[in-house]
Parts: sequence; C-alpha cells; structure tokens
Amino acid sequence: MDFLHVLTTAFDFIRHVNVHLGELAQDPTWGPWIYVVLFTILFCETGLVVTPFLPGDSLIFAVGALAGDAKLDPFLSTVVLFSGGVIGNTVNYHIGHYLGPKVLTGRNRFLKKEHLDRTHAYFEKYGAKTVILAQFVPIVRTFAPFVAGVGAMTYWRFLAFNVLGATLWVGIFMTAGFCLGRQEFVKKNFGIVEVAIIAISLTPMVVEWWRVRRQLRREAAAGQPPAQA
Repeated sequence: MDFLHVLTTAFDFIRHVNVHLGELAQDPTWGPWIYVVLFTILFCETGLVVTPFLPGDSLIFAVGALAGDAKLDPFLSTVVLFSGGVIGNTVNYHIGHYLGPKVLTGRNRFLKKEHLDRTHAYFEKYGAKTVILAQFVPIVRTFAPFVAGVGAMTYWRFLAFNVLGATLWVGIFMTAGFCLGRQEFVKKNFGIVEVAIIAISLTPMVVEWWRVRRQLRREAAAGQPPAQA
C-alpha cells in the first residue's frame, strides 16, 4: 500500500508539475536538476505517444512566470524547453517513420498501405500548417510528429517546421508567463488561467474545422463535389 501511495503521489506530482514548480524553484536542493525535470517532461509530452496527458502549454507559462520573478533563469529555461520540444518531436517522428512501414505492409485489413500513401501526400501538401499549428493543440501535438513520420514526410522539411513551431510555441507561452505571471489574479487563480490557456490552444483547430465545414457547405449548396483532403 505504501508503494502504491508513493507511485500515486509521484504520478500526481508529474501530472501537475506546473503547480508544484514554484516549490521546486525555491528549494535549493534541486539546483540545476529542476531544468532536467523540465526538459524530461516536455520531451515526454512531445516525444512519446503514450504521454499526451503531461502538461505542456501551462508548464511553459508557469516557467515564464517564475522566470519573471527571477526564480528561474529565463534564457536557460527557454533553451531547455525549446530543446525538449524539438528533440521530443524529432524522436516521435523517427518512431513513426520506423514503425509505419512495418505496420502498414498492406497485409493488415485495418491498416492499409494506401493510408500511408495518403498521409504522405497530405503532409507533403499541408505539412507546414499541420506541424506548426499542432504544436499549439494539446494531445494533437503529441501525435502529429508520429503521423508525419508514418506518412514518410521528408525529414528535413519536418525538422524546419518542427523548429519553427517549437520556437513560436515556447516563445509565446514563455513571454505570456513572463509578462502576466506576476499578476496577483494569475497567482491566485492559476487553475482558471490553465483552462484559459487550453481554450486558447484549441482555437486554431476550431477555426480550421469551422473554415473547412463552411467550405463544404458552400460546395454542397453549389452542387459541387466535396473537396478532397
């Protein structure tokens, strides 16, 4: 029972590390290890398909707020978070690239090779928008690199958009945390702020869904065949 309690406590701590981050930053025993923790969490959130539940946007915002209070080094924090995101996405891409050809052999009745070809074509056409926008959408950003790898999107093309997306992602949320995190309302209502961050993160996906849906309705009203994705 004690071991189970330890595991539960550890899981809760990792899941809500953004809440406990202030305590770590004020504890001198952690020292540089706090940056190792930050890198590991962001790497796992972006690099492992099985851990999309880890904090991403809210974690970066919290780090920015602590950097604004001089509890964390702003430059080192930015480099660590950026590196965790880029390296995580890269590993995720290679996992998808390695597993895709082995899984989608054409002998599986559910996973056909034509699905691989279609995914490849989709990412070649919409790769920039997909990889960059996915970086701002929780859960989706965990799967986008994997799908890009499965679809055999050119690695150097993926890497360029990966770096650009991580730069925008970390830069925007770090800056927001740095500028707004010291506000008393934010400090007292971080849970509300976290929900707002998630809502803002989902906005690009909702706008794109609404745009496509409106286009399909117009084509249907005009008697045109629906556009192919």
